[in-house]
Amino acid sequence: MLSPEAAAMRESLRQQILTISERPLDSAPFEQLAVAVFQYQATYNPIYRDYLQHLGVQSDAVTELRRIPFMPIGFFKKHSVLTGLTADAEFQKNTLTFASSGTTGEQTSRHFVPDSALYDAISTHIFEQTYGPLSNFHILALLPSYLERNNSSLVYMVQRFMDQTASGKSGFFLHNHDELTEQLRQLTQQPDQKKILLIGVTFGLLDWAESGTDLSFLAQNPNLVVMETGGMKGRRQELLRQEVHAILTDQLGVQAIHSEYGMTELLSQAYSVGNGVFRPSPTLRVFLRDINDPFLLYPNDYKRAGGINVVDLANLDSCAFIETQDLGQYTEDNGDFQVIGRFDNSDVRGCNLLVL
Repeated sequence: MLSPEAAAMRESLRQQILTISERPLDSAPFEQLAVAVFQYQATYNPIYRDYLQHLGVQSDAVTELRRIPFMPIGFFKKHSVLTGLTADAEFQKNTLTFASSGTTGEQTSRHFVPDSALYDAISTHIFEQTYGPLSNFHILALLPSYLERNNSSLVYMVQRFMDQTASGKSGFFLHNHDELTEQLRQLTQQPDQKKILLIGVTFGLLDWAESGTDLSFLAQNPNLVVMETGGMKGRRQELLRQEVHAILTDQLGVQAIHSEYGMTELLSQAYSVGNGVFRPSPTLRVFLRDINDPFLLYPNDYKRAGGINVVDLANLDSCAFIETQDLGQYTEDNGDFQVIGRFDNSDVRGCNLLVL
């Protein structure tokens, strides 16, 4: 376990992560905190430390955010990525284990979360900063495939959100489209000034929207937010995000489809409020790397597509610097980004099934 010195360092970093509020990509508070988290993880995370040594990186010499090496996301499949913690009985007792989705026989990623309170606080803050208090919502979740396993970080997060709504009308739906439709109809006919969040995996929303049920009544509810989390999961043909949103807006009669960017290996989220452009949250930043040179980062205003690297300060107890297999593009020089596909040699899963 952590030494007293390391434990004090972790607690200090934890408190700073909970209170950080600056959002611009190159904001000094975020960069200073990210470098401090890097120094902590470079010392106390054996997997990340070994990776840095393999690269020949002297961690003490890294004083700028853009010089921090990003760990390939595939390490979560083969290793227990933990900072300063061990898999003893007490650790296992208090730790959540999230696992990615995958095909039969495929090795999936595992993300150990010993501090669920940190995850709960950050995910709630990110959502409420974008959409307002959860107490003002009913949440209906259409998450087939995620509900069919017991270790989904998305299901965990949505359940915590539902708990905070204190709404008896919130709930999960698997394939029971008729019940979902009826619940939405009742909420539309008996408005109580609360917003309605319908959050669903992409293929689930498409299956429901194209089921032939009359959903025209949804256009009458200005408080409805429809959010897709990505993911065909092999159930449907891959589509561009724009194509998915065009189908859903047409079938559901809503003005826009919102999106969530997250994954098993990350504890912070980014939201798009309807245009496919994600705005990083206070604890998350996205950098784009050259497709052929993973150590070359693009400038913030560069418009060419690149691989998405994520700094997620919420990953205090795992690794905060992740090289994903997603492809993205900046939309502004303030860190806003689009997700436009995946590398050809990566496994297709989760939120990343939307391809070029």
